Amino acid sequence: MKKLFFAVTSDLNHDQRMQRICGSLAKQGYEVELLGREKRNSRPLQQQPFKQHRLKCWFNSGKLFYLEYMLRLYLYLHGRNFHALCAIDLDTVLPVYFQAKRKKVPFVYDAHEYFPEVIEVTDRKLVKSVWTAIEKFILTRTNHAYTVTQSIADVFYQKYNTKVEVIRNMPVLRPLEPAVKYPRTILYQGVVNAGRGLEPLFQAMVGLDARLIICGDGDVMPQLKVLAEELQISHKVEFKGQVLPKDLLAITRSSRVGTMLLENKGLSYYYSLANKFFDYMQAEVPQLVIDFPEYRQLNDKYKVGLLTKLDVQEIREKLEQLLTDDTLYQELQANCTAARQELNWQQEEQKLISFYNRLWQV
Repeated sequence: MKKLFFAVTSDLNHDQRMQRICGSLAKQGYEVELLGREKRNSRPLQQQPFKQHRLKCWFNSGKLFYLEYMLRLYLYLHGRNFHALCAIDLDTVLPVYFQAKRKKVPFVYDAHEYFPEVIEVTDRKLVKSVWTAIEKFILTRTNHAYTVTQSIADVFYQKYNTKVEVIRNMPVLRPLEPAVKYPRTILYQGVVNAGRGLEPLFQAMVGLDARLIICGDGDVMPQLKVLAEELQISHKVEFKGQVLPKDLLAITRSSRVGTMLLENKGLSYYYSLANKFFDYMQAEVPQLVIDFPEYRQLNDKYKVGLLTKLDVQEIREKLEQLLTDDTLYQELQANCTAARQELNWQQEEQKLISFYNRLWQV
């Protein structure tokens, strides 16, 4: 039985993408271990069909966190044997790469995002240059890599002449129970960080007869609560914090509209294809989605929502349209029902399984 190791810096309970990847490979007979980190507010690990482990760090952010985490990760792997090691994003890549070389096993790079272009990095020249150097070091030395969009894969090929496979981040296709829709309910699910289009969304709620539900947590949560008070919309914004995946689907299904907004700050966002785009579609919830290339391409084909610029007035008008135009809404919902049969993890995981089955072929 082949043993696979995956490393992330996220809280494992809320990393649905890695739960799907590791779960699919475990069902194929691989012995899988997923390693993440323990945060101050981490809940006990949810049971999964694969091994899980968390590293506890003294530092929780910044340069000292990354240095500490990389050291702890390297030492954790030092005395353990696996048949392949996979690093998710650049913040785990160096210790995993060097341990893979030391152990003489395949190294895999999974680029969940275009890391040197994430919003926290792209405007910090020195930090960006460090991550770019690490990216170049890795992508010019590995034959086993995949990412989440064709746009990012194209960038890697243009910069490093490295072919990277595309395995998109999609939900599992599941039977849907009948859902009672709460009227005029708008949902945002995901990380509550800068650049997620939440400030314009809050501004669009002014004068809009609707309720906004925020499922997620992050760095800008305190500022958003202050903004809601300043805009006098606190009475119609509900902050639910982090919600476990099994509970999130019920909330999504009961919502009228989903939102998938981003600011054009860094190519990582511009070339992204966030899992919530597919989560809304799988839940048969029409959405308001930012007009960026990957979303535009899919929505032009499947028409599961309305595209928008990050303009407050346009966001408000299109949300009102989704809330009130029943003919349009039913058309978009029917399109979601059809699209979910094609855009799901059962289809996408075949690429993943093929990728890992080829790792040891000469």
